[in-house]
Amino acid sequence: MKITEIRTTVMWAGLRNWVIVKVMTDSGLYGWGEATLEHKEETVCAAVKQLGASLIGEDPLSTERHWQILFRHGFWRGGVVLNSALAGLDQALWDLRGKAWGVPVYKLLGGPTRDRIRLYTHVGIYQPERILEDAQRDVEDGFTAMKTGAWQGDTLMPEHERIAAFAERIGQLRAAVGPDVDIMVDDHGRGRPASAIRLIRALAPHRLLFFEEPTQPDDIESLVHVRAAGTNTDLAAGERLYSKWDFLPLLERRVVDVIQPDLCHAGGITECKKIAALAEAYYVKLAPHNPQGPLSTAAAAHLAMAIPNFLILEYVRQEPYRDQTMREAWTVEAGHLTVPDRPGLGVELDEDALLSSPYRPGNPHRNAFNADGSVADV
Repeated sequence: MKITEIRTTVMWAGLRNWVIVKVMTDSGLYGWGEATLEHKEETVCAAVKQLGASLIGEDPLSTERHWQILFRHGFWRGGVVLNSALAGLDQALWDLRGKAWGVPVYKLLGGPTRDRIRLYTHVGIYQPERILEDAQRDVEDGFTAMKTGAWQGDTLMPEHERIAAFAERIGQLRAAVGPDVDIMVDDHGRGRPASAIRLIRALAPHRLLFFEEPTQPDDIESLVHVRAAGTNTDLAAGERLYSKWDFLPLLERRVVDVIQPDLCHAGGITECKKIAALAEAYYVKLAPHNPQGPLSTAAAAHLAMAIPNFLILEYVRQEPYRDQTMREAWTVEAGHLTVPDRPGLGVELDEDALLSSPYRPGNPHRNAFNADGSVADV
């Protein structure tokens, strides 16, 4: 069996564009992967085309060898664009491998360590005024964990007002969902270390499962500072790290309790399995970053099935196109995802549905601005 063609399709999915990768072979088997990278979709497609050219004529089952070649044979290697392209190709090769051998990917990764995958939802992230409404809906539907964002609007309020307002909002959320539902907060590294510490302390009475990205991903010393403050809240980071080498300093410095590799950005299944093993050695849990499409969810779920240190998986219920692109939807019940026993990733996409919603050039994240008009981080 040899690889004959690699295609990319960019589909507008309501909240973002999905980048779908299809690897085809002369046997008729094909594999699906996802390389979604918001606002850099065309760049990633070009990278998939360039990296994928070296796979034409090759045996698709040699996933580790192909990963090594695609990563190491480029003198200019790594970074979010190349590693996202690599991730999409890697997922597709694992899908092909499972189909060729007639087994689900998680069995190729070592077999199941659990029966189902716990999920958390988004509440009030896209529409902050809906936080309580979203939360009530999710609890009624059986979800036991949810995450929201620690900011509102394009213009940041003065810090003391922002912290007070957000702490009040999380207090209302805790009162609405009760003591047994886990709450997470994502700061996206928007504040200074000192402001992150103040915010985490203000939220302490509401018992967060974790506080995500208190600092920018390239500033590990600030994360060390937040950790040293002794906030007694678990810290999570890693959605904007792209390799095992990126994650290793966080683990060695012991500044996080949870890491969040993205299966669409951190080199795919091959690399994220290694990242998980590194984290296990430091007793750190995995909560994969996963706001993308069905193949991203599938890849993350198969990894989660096969590793012992999985914690919880992000799941965006507001994705309107997920069900219409999947020929057979996965089962979500009582806040958990059941991974099907079908070969490969277990996802078959409707290509007509993919083509029915073409790429929309989106506005990049509108940067937040301070009161004086200067640029703040998104």
